[in-house]
Amino acid sequence: MLKVSRDSASQRQDAGPVVDLRDDLDGYTASFTSLHVDIDATPFMKGLPDDRCQCPHWGYVFKGQMTARYADRDEVYVAGEAFYIPPGHVPVANEPGTEFVWFSPTEELRAAEAVMVKNMQAMQVGSAT
Repeated sequence: MLKVSRDSASQRQDAGPVVDLRDDLDGYTASFTSLHVDIDATPFMKGLPDDRCQCPHWGYVFKGQMTARYADRDEVYVAGEAFYIPPGHVPVANEPGTEFVWFSPTEELRAAEAVMVKNMQAMQVGSAT
């Protein structure tokens, strides 16, 4: 089937302040994301082209608001809005409790997330020493 809900998502990523329920749908990843604290993802983007996420995302904000920074502007997405976030962005702020669903090309998302995970792990090792 090419559908998913929060309840049926086969993958759960719980990083404490971020909970992501997701599934792959024919080359796209559908993610239901909850952000429990305000997060600036700038340090996680280091190493991506221009240190910005190059994966496009489409989605809808159910609750709260989030901000994406581009080279020339910031865009704020609020509850009740559908959004398109083009390549070249950094998530820089969100209201705690923000919830949204978003859709991304799976391979591009995996490439971006691999760099982000590597950066997060390096930050954890650095803080443990």
